[in-house]
Amino acid sequence: MKPFDLGELLLLAAIWGASFLFMRLGAHEFGPVAMAALRVSGASLLLLPLLIGRFGVLGWQELRREWRVLLGIALLNSALPFTLFSFAALSITAGLSSILNATTPLWGALVAWVWLGQALSLSRVLGLSIGFGGVFFLAWGQADFKPGGSGWALLACLAATLCYGLAASFTKRFAAHIRPLTVATGSQVYAALLLAAPALQAWPVVAPSRSAWLGVVMLALLCSGVAYILYFRLMQRIGPSNTLAVTFLIPVFAVLWGWLFLTEAFTGQMALGCAIVLAGTAMALGLIGWGKTR
Repeated sequence: MKPFDLGELLLLAAIWGASFLFMRLGAHEFGPVAMAALRVSGASLLLLPLLIGRFGVLGWQELRREWRVLLGIALLNSALPFTLFSFAALSITAGLSSILNATTPLWGALVAWVWLGQALSLSRVLGLSIGFGGVFFLAWGQADFKPGGSGWALLACLAATLCYGLAASFTKRFAAHIRPLTVATGSQVYAALLLAAPALQAWPVVAPSRSAWLGVVMLALLCSGVAYILYFRLMQRIGPSNTLAVTFLIPVFAVLWGWLFLTEAFTGQMALGCAIVLAGTAMALGLIGWGKTR
């Protein structure tokens, strides 16, 4: 990997790690639904002109022609997970959310195996088991489902990562013929349409503060708009496998930002759980391991 590509990969990890910080800044004042809606709406305002500027009327036509597929991707890859992670930000730290977000490749491998029939080697099966074992280790003693407890937040994070896993297989099966920039733009535009009515109903009565608005703006423009541009550019230059390395870097930056700006603690249990999840993820991705596919 060239130094420039490595730099962009680190930048992408830093940006996506910061998304958990920004959700913590705004979730309490905006609420999960309104915050997710503003995030995808702002990203749409950035990505849509880029799509039209690059492909002209062809980009707009593809966005309209493929609306059914893009609507499915928008639901699974943006509307639902963004809302669920914003809900989780109400009660758990940015670091813990980011560690649970690292289970996305685990769900992706599991869904691809069940839905697309992709073979799994013995080491990948073991990796899935280890990775999800790490999740249970993290949740052990924290999954309190009483009012104000973190149990529902933990489940929301896992449901969000399951959505990402479903979105990956859905995109591979139904959107392989669509331009990557169209997929990125459509996932935000159609998610904004899906969340518009619920967001109006859930709009906060009290005007949010400047820090809450800062969180939303940074989520929309930086963590969704700019990040998607970096992500798809890296996919083209260094390939999907190398780009997936960002999964291992996001928790590092999320924990760092949470510690620096929100004074969040990083416990020994979180560190060990993170190591277990990432080790399992590496095996599930086939980055390490052995065994024949089956």
